[in-house]
Amino acid sequence: MKNVKFLILLIAIALINCERDDICAATTQTTPRLIVEFYDATDTDELLNVSRITVYGEGLVTDDDGSIIEPLEESDATLLFNENANTIELPLIIGAEGVEATITTRYVLEKDTDLRIEDEDDTTNSNIDIIEITYNTEFVYVSRACGYKSNFNSLGVSRETDSDPWISNIEIEETTQQSIEDENTTHVRIYH
Repeated sequence: MKNVKFLILLIAIALINCERDDICAATTQTTPRLIVEFYDATDTDELLNVSRITVYGEGLVTDDDGSIIEPLEESDATLLFNENANTIELPLIIGAEGVEATITTRYVLEKDTDLRIEDEDDTTNSNIDIIEITYNTEFVYVSRACGYKSNFNSLGVSRETDSDPWISNIEIEETTQQSIEDENTTHVRIYH
């Protein structure tokens, strides 16, 4: 009888202390990427593919000696390589928690990459524009299983000035000027 009471007590303690597994569901929204769509500069409501676009973070593509180069093939450092696309998803750098600072991320957008890597004619070249994205990071608690995610506030996007730009205008969507919290909508429109 004494053993039965002890066994029942042990089972009761085990059942009381059981918790469900903490698994972050795939549908849970985590840190969003910046959604950029490319539009026709003459018909501003029409999505327009950028021919043979290559997208990479400035300074991330290097040769064996560590010198910064333009990519010659697809790699982990390129987000897109020599593809026709009208939408890109750019990851943003997450700042340190508790540090209030504006973060700047720069991306290289190269149009007509095939002219640089495949064309032997020196008179035809690709066209590179660099965009600069500034923002502040806000950490938001999601759940014990998922931890924290980052939202991006006070978004600013600009094109570095050069002598031959292919990007004619950049607009931040009104709905995302204050905060980027998800990937359900376009955040930035680039016209070309």
